[in-house]
Amino acid sequence: MKRRQFFQAAGVGSAALAALSTSGRAHGAVRTAAQHNHNPISGPQATATVSFGAWVPGSRFPNLGAAPMLPNNAHVLIPNEVQIKAGGTVNFMVAGFHQIAIYGNGKRPGDIDTSLTVNVTTPPGAPLINDPEDRVYRGIDPSVFPALSGPPQGPGQPKLHDRVEVVYFPDPGRYLVICAVLPHFEDEMWGWVKVNP
Repeated sequence: MKRRQFFQAAGVGSAALAALSTSGRAHGAVRTAAQHNHNPISGPQATATVSFGAWVPGSRFPNLGAAPMLPNNAHVLIPNEVQIKAGGTVNFMVAGFHQIAIYGNGKRPGDIDTSLTVNVTTPPGAPLINDPEDRVYRGIDPSVFPALSGPPQGPGQPKLHDRVEVVYFPDPGRYLVICAVLPHFEDEMWGWVKVNP
């Protein structure tokens, strides 16, 4: 099965596919270097898993009526801090309308410039924080995903937002991880990745 056929079978529309392709091209030189300049890593700190948002029991109608304070989604990172070795990865299991942004160089939540925002690609949706200073990773705009197929669930068709984003950390340091959806960040949705030498 060819790549385009796979995405069509999975229900990913051409707009989402184009957005994903464009973001990959923008970081081509960085991606190539990271792909080929690494050493095998194993052991208990080779990788960590973080739940980035969580669905509240008894209310699993994902992403319906997405709103800043949607009561069926907990805006948390669990665990709030993880540790890995340099060269390891963190698997961010994203549940809901969230965008991952990661900052290095000792940046703290109070240092984030929340006046720098961009609109979501596909409205409606809350503004996304776009503070580039010390940002080392910016995840996918959560508005670009397609609607789920199947019968309607509630007042509208939910979108595919749940996903996993795996981020590689080649350098030691303490990295701030935030949800760049502005109201979620204001609701203190952030955590830390400590990367040991």
